[in-house]
This record gives sequence, structure tokens and C-alpha cells, in this order.
Amino acid sequence: MPSSKELPIPPDRCYDAIIVGAGMVGATLCWLLANAGMRVALVEAQSAPPKHALSERPGTRVSALTPVSQRLLTHVGAWPLMVEARVTPYRYMQVWDAEGSGEIAFSADEAGVPVLGHIVENDVTLSALHVALARQAKVSMYFDAPVAALAETASGRQLCLANGQVLHASLIVAADGARSALREMAGIDVVSESMGQEAVVTTVHCERPHGDTARQAFVDGCPLAFLPLTVQGDAHYCSIVWSTTPAHANELCELTQASLGDTLGNALGGRMGAVTACDRAYRFALVQRHARDYVQPHFALVGDAAHSLHPLAGQGVNLGLMDAAVLAEEVTAAWRRGAPWGELGTLKRYARRRRGDNQRMLGLMKGFKVLFGSHDPALTLARNLGMSGMHQLAPLKRIVMRQATGERGRLPVTCR
Repeated sequence: MPSSKELPIPPDRCYDAIIVGAGMVGATLCWLLANAGMRVALVEAQSAPPKHALSERPGTRVSALTPVSQRLLTHVGAWPLMVEARVTPYRYMQVWDAEGSGEIAFSADEAGVPVLGHIVENDVTLSALHVALARQAKVSMYFDAPVAALAETASGRQLCLANGQVLHASLIVAADGARSALREMAGIDVVSESMGQEAVVTTVHCERPHGDTARQAFVDGCPLAFLPLTVQGDAHYCSIVWSTTPAHANELCELTQASLGDTLGNALGGRMGAVTACDRAYRFALVQRHARDYVQPHFALVGDAAHSLHPLAGQGVNLGLMDAAVLAEEVTAAWRRGAPWGELGTLKRYARRRRGDNQRMLGLMKGFKVLFGSHDPALTLARNLGMSGMHQLAPLKRIVMRQATGERGRLPVTCR
């Protein structure tokens, strides 16, 4: 548990809320609270992100943002800046099993929406969010400021920074990622499960245009995604995410760019023609985590600090953005009516609204891994028949697409 030692705080370092972690989720939450009129501090261990200068070659880390996340980012004022920089809408999805004949296709027209989502480089989203934050007068930024300690006080929590500064707030939020140091300081345990896979990411240029289509093939039970990117009008780029065994990930990362492109093109069955790698491959381990508790008095977890999942469905950042929107809605509602916004009763309403949705998505990703990772002939037949059968059932496909576009449960006002 946090230390109970309370240190004197200068008035200019007392805030309504403090958010630790200036990534996409933390920055969004910070803007939402400040926009409601709260005085907010954003604390980040790393240096301030440089103003993002777009290069011809896209960044290797991207997110598939749902229409619901798009609405939230529009509300925050980031989306127009992102569109001005670079976003790639996708209107179609194709998913197939490379070991069989099962295949399913989705389209925005079937779902009754303009697009199924957008592929956006993480740097583009983060840069736009920080520009939007700079316009909020009630936000104080603390960069190069690792947290040294977390303490309880009579009226909230204190943060002791490594540089000696002490900050106080009625609410402190950990948005500092899957290996959250602040979560550990608060004594919140997580349930962790290694997926036995690593994600390999890179960017490629394909012979055939992507056609606004996100493609995913299950190759030897491992999902390989070709996510569409359009760069300066060139619709032949794709971002690659291949979740595979550690040994295979190591092999891919040791390939020359020429061999890497050939390997990726062949794994996709030649559907994109010749494939040229624009960069070497990078890898990171896949571990699903879920915090046992999302909240304590005057303390909450959001985003990867609360849950991290397999990138199979591209839902990670969308779940985190929804955490931010729901927490902001509950906290600002209490703050506006003069209620104690950092107390457990307020924060538990956030936890109840978010935990079930996050848990279901974690379970779904685990189930997909078991289903597609098995080489059992019966399971192979079942998944191929299931995919082909769903392709013929328009009502069922619409339900699945509605879930995939983020239209689940009671959405916060900022996401409607």
C-alpha cells in the first residue's frame, strides 16, 4: 500500500487531478478533465514528444481506431489535426485461414457506416493530442519527471517526483502503460498470462493497392495483418503486425529487407503481389494483463495500466480511450455537482462500466488464439465452416461489425 507520510505542498502544486502517463490515453483523459474546468497535471517520465514531422515512410507502430474513438478524438479537437497529417480509412476487412478454405469479408456498407475504422500512426495521434492539450489553460505539464513515491493524505494522494517536487490531488490516475510503476506503488495486483507469442511489426510497399481493405490471414495459427496506409496519395503501403512464435519472430527480425518482403508476400498467399519491406522488422512480447482492481480511494487505472491484450483485433487503444471517456464522465459529473470526485463511490461507477467490457474482450482474444492456434483437424474444420457460415449470415455479420466498430453498451456522451 502507498505510504501514509504527508509532505507540505505549495498551493501551485495542488490539483484537482493528476494523470501519470502522457500517451494517447493519458493525454485524452487530461484534456477531458481540463475542458470541464478542472485543474489537471500531466506527469510523464520521458521527455516532451517532439513536434511530429511526417516522413514519406510511415511509422511502424499504428492503431486501428474505431468510429467511436474517432468521435471522441473529434470532441477533443485532435481528429482534424490527425486528418491534416495522415489517416487511412478502411471500408473493408478480409479474414481467412491459410490452412483451409474458411474466409469472411466485412464492408462498411453492410454495417451501415461510412468506414469500419482508420489506421493511424501512433505518433500522428499523440502529436495531435498534445497540440490540443497545449490549448487548455488549466493543464500543467511535467516532463522528464519519473514518479519516486505515491502517498495517501487526508484529502487525496501525493506524488513525490524524482526531481524532489511534490504534487497533490484528490484524484491520481495511472495511465503509464502495461508495466505501470504507479500501479505497483498502489499495491494493485495483475493477472498476467504470456500468450507465447511476439508481435513483429514493420511497414511494406505492395505491388497492388490496398483498396481501403484491412487483411488478416491466420498462418500456422498465427495472425498476420496487412493494415492499409496511404502516404501522399500512394495507396500501396501497409503496416504489418504478425503475431508469431518467439523463434519465428527472431528469424523475421534477422532477415534482410529484401527477404523480409518476400516472406511476408508469400505468407499472404500473393494477394498483394510483390511486397517490398520499407524497414527492418521489430518485435515485442505479447502478454495479456488485467488488474484485479481498477480503483482505490483517490486512485484509478486506465488503458494498458488496467488491461493489455493481444493485438489480434486491434482493440487495445480503443479500450483505453473508452476508459478515459467513461472515467472523465463520472469524475466531471461529480465535480460539477460539488460531490467528492476522488472518493471510492465515484470511482467504482467507472470501474463497473468498464471492467466487464474489457474482460469480455480479453476473453475473446484468448479464445481466438486457442481456436486458430490449434492444428487439431476437428478444430480446423470447425473454424473454417464457422467463418464461411458467418459470411453468408448478414444479420450475424452486422452484430459482429457493430461490436468491432466500438458500438457496445452505454457510450459516454463524448463518444456518441
